[in-house]
Amino acid sequence: MAIKKFNPITPGLRQKVNVDYSSITTNKPEKSLTSGKGKTGGRNHVGKMTMRQIGGGHKAKYRVIDFKRDKEDIPAKISTIEYDPNRTAFIALVVYADGEKRYIIAPDKVKVGDTIMSGKNATPDNGNALYFGQIPLGADIHSIEMVPGRGAALARSAGTYATMVGREGKYAIIKLPSGEVRRVLLSCKAVMGRVSNPDNSLVVLGKAGKTRWLGKRSRVRGVAMNPVDHPMGGGEGRASGGHPRSRTGIMAKGQKTRSAHKASSKLIISKRKK
Repeated sequence: MAIKKFNPITPGLRQKVNVDYSSITTNKPEKSLTSGKGKTGGRNHVGKMTMRQIGGGHKAKYRVIDFKRDKEDIPAKISTIEYDPNRTAFIALVVYADGEKRYIIAPDKVKVGDTIMSGKNATPDNGNALYFGQIPLGADIHSIEMVPGRGAALARSAGTYATMVGREGKYAIIKLPSGEVRRVLLSCKAVMGRVSNPDNSLVVLGKAGKTRWLGKRSRVRGVAMNPVDHPMGGGEGRASGGHPRSRTGIMAKGQKTRSAHKASSKLIISKRKK
């Protein structure tokens, strides 16, 4: 995967850096695996704006992704690599030996025609879904379950991966992209390899209009508002605005937001990097 720069023939192209989509094989999704996807514009059921900076955006359909990878011991062939407007990673359409089609998060460096498998008989190859009891130490993994059978929850966005560090009793020890080291039950699944589209972090949109295509509206800084509108507003000249905080007064930096009594805290060995 590579990135693409553009000749500055328009102001919007001058700064633009985009992903090279040469690995995408089709622009038409599998109709049986898509569904409608509505927009709220940040409004609730009575029309009141409850979330700012949301609105507009190009119409998109939702692609139903198989996060559970529960069709075990049946080989599947990768049919297409596709763009998904709902996530940063690419997705792959896989066709199982019995004819069933499913979408999965596309692992990095997979190609059309490759074969993948899930379950206890799968080998630790790129794209295969294995239980943590089978995954070799030091391996890169993604699409990690936190609860057995519930489906992938961790390391799903473009280019991310965790590392299998060790085993301890009924737990596997993994290091997550955030730097957090935690335990996960050996009966959970993960997919071998890294997530596709690793160059997504290098994308530069180039113009405000492309942000609007993504359904994002412009954001006004708190320090540019009046005191009645934001805790950081007001002051003479370019005042700093005091302690960084949200519009509702919640501290933005330094305040812990994780519950001190959360049950899963005992599974965390070392917290994420500050």
